[in-house]
Amino acid sequence: MGKLTVLTLRTVLVVLLAGSVFVQAVMVPLLATDLEGLNADYAYLRTPLLVIIVLGVVTAQVVLVCVWRLVTMVRRGTVFSHAAFRYVHIVIGAIVAAALLVFALAVVLAPGEAVAPGVVLLLCGAVVAVLGVALVVLVLRMLLAQAVRRDVEAARMQAELEEVI
Repeated sequence: MGKLTVLTLRTVLVVLLAGSVFVQAVMVPLLATDLEGLNADYAYLRTPLLVIIVLGVVTAQVVLVCVWRLVTMVRRGTVFSHAAFRYVHIVIGAIVAAALLVFALAVVLAPGEAVAPGVVLLLCGAVVAVLGVALVVLVLRMLLAQAVRRDVEAARMQAELEEVI
């Protein structure tokens, strides 16, 4: 990966991380204030909504930090090692957790008439989409595993060749 690509990706990651901190520090408290004015029939939604939003932002932050670490490994040329799997596994876990949070949001909003049934159905569709992203990352993990195996095999063959020479 070229230096410009790494710099650009890191810039994007910093902007996204700063935006997520802004959401946690400013937007969530503002939303909490807005939700205080909810009709008494829907007051039970306030806490679950805020918790789900905060945890959702945390899952995004975890993914951003792991991608940062993987980019660092790419820059150093160490991404094709077993150490990279730790970060990939964390990313997969964070994406699955995000899907579970979207499903929890659908469950919280389903009873009563807080939102239309179509919104709950859309949220369930979003769960499937987020799980699809987790599957894509899992496929990429399998490609990484294959590349690591080939790298280990190439190193072994190189060592054998050096012994012969």
